[in-house]
Amino acid sequence: MAGKTTRRKTTGRKTTGRKAAQRKSVQRRTASRKISRQKALPRPSTRRAAAHYWSGRVTEESNALDLEPGVFSGKDPERIASSLKRSAEKSHRRKSDPYRSAMSMLVFYINRAGKKLPAGRRRVLERAKDALRRQFDRD
Repeated sequence: MAGKTTRRKTTGRKTTGRKAAQRKSVQRRTASRKISRQKALPRPSTRRAAAHYWSGRVTEESNALDLEPGVFSGKDPERIASSLKRSAEKSHRRKSDPYRSAMSMLVFYINRAGKKLPAGRRRVLERAKDALRRQFDRD
């Protein structure tokens, strides 16, 4: 039996050949799909990531109004309205009358926050709109 070779019993799968190559390419494609799905998921929001949005820059460094720092974070609607009124009347770069500039900045801030604005903050800012109307005698 010196010249006879023994055949190994295979499990039905070949490790080389065309089918194996196809299987590997399918694995690569599904792996890349998984990666692309992971990339498509929204990133967790960070303060640094929000800095590149133009709408964030408007409230930070508006060209029309010189806003006081933290004007929208106050709890008193009257103070928010008076600060906006003061900024609008002081500014010489605005394109419309002071009332419209102040009101549009406040509305812009509310709309920009959208659904993420807590109900309490929204209530304060809506009252600030009413206070702004009163201060400009537009009631």
